[in-house]
Amino acid sequence: MPSLFGLERDKDVEALRELLATSDNPMVRKRAAEILGNLDETGDEEIETLVAAVQNDEDEAVRAASIDALTQLEAIDALLTALGRNVPEESANWAKAETFVSDLTADAPELRMAAANVLGQIGSENAVRPLMSALDDRDPRVRARAARALGQIGEPTAAGALANRLHGEPLPVRREAADALGHLGGDDALEGLLTIVDADSEELRRTAATSLGRFGDERPIDALVDLLGDESDLVRRSAVFSLIEILSNVDSEKSDDLRQSIVERMSASDDPSIVQSLAEIVEEGTQLHQRRNAVWMLGRVAGEQSKKTAVESLINVLDDEDQLIQQFAATSLAEIGGRSVETALLHTIDEATSTDAIAMAAFTLGKVGSDRAKRRLERLVDDTESEEVRRKAFSAMSKLGGGGQDFGGLDF
Repeated sequence: MPSLFGLERDKDVEALRELLATSDNPMVRKRAAEILGNLDETGDEEIETLVAAVQNDEDEAVRAASIDALTQLEAIDALLTALGRNVPEESANWAKAETFVSDLTADAPELRMAAANVLGQIGSENAVRPLMSALDDRDPRVRARAARALGQIGEPTAAGALANRLHGEPLPVRREAADALGHLGGDDALEGLLTIVDADSEELRRTAATSLGRFGDERPIDALVDLLGDESDLVRRSAVFSLIEILSNVDSEKSDDLRQSIVERMSASDDPSIVQSLAEIVEEGTQLHQRRNAVWMLGRVAGEQSKKTAVESLINVLDDEDQLIQQFAATSLAEIGGRSVETALLHTIDEATSTDAIAMAAFTLGKVGSDRAKRRLERLVDDTESEEVRRKAFSAMSKLGGGGQDFGGLDF
């Protein structure tokens, strides 16, 4: 049997369904349920298996995961059936909300969990107060799902009640409360999150770092910069992602100073995980401003331990469809400098198939190249059929030995 990771990667719903129904290991059954809830390919047979797990599995964690999976799949009618409840004839959200608000006080904890899940999914503001009351539920599984639902609804008045669940609770409750506060925003939410940035739990610190990145302004920056020194690689990486997220949203008048301040702290640590996180944003990010910030930062935080990762990432975006990313990649490579950068750029000229990559590599050699770069550029001028490449190569040759050229101000 392939690993659960392999089954998730291959979206093998039949094998996952089999594991949920027959595995002797409750952790395997739980994970199978979680994966099924995240897959688009899940169909009627998988929903039936999840319903059976809700009704019959002896492990409460498996039942809870199956309830979550059915909620994520929006199989609400099936979930109600699994819990022995009648499906409301009225399909409007307000009618469903009324039904599930009343179920927040049901005797069965599984029904209370399901109620919290669905209320969060519906997003009904009328459910905020009942969900805040559910934060006092005797079952921590219900408290955790009530916290999650409040984060989904996003009503700021719930921040105080959620902050009260950040301490003295089982970790799943604390984690869901911290995650929810990041969706709420506001001073109360920020104050609560700042109380757990030095928590004993690595997972909780990581959740706090991620949540702080959702605030969209500079208030959490000091705390996130401090988390760059956390003992956990995962926490440090979450802090990097959040700092980039904030820089991508903060007022442009403040962004330059903030960027410089953050870079100073990042570069002082020479932490490879920071550079790896920036490289992941460059390569996998979906937001243009985030990628631009990460490309610019890579050239200014890469130390000896992380230079290779930074250079490879920057070389790969010399032909990015966004011209600013191309330019920032060139300036970042020049910031790193040295023979290894020159070698990488020469290799790009020799091996790349993209005219843009060759042109930008040639231009950047004008900032970092030696005599061997000048000789290669001379051959490039003679050999290339691209006027853009020839122009960039001529420009680079004129700059070798000089002060180089800047690309102007930072407009991210």
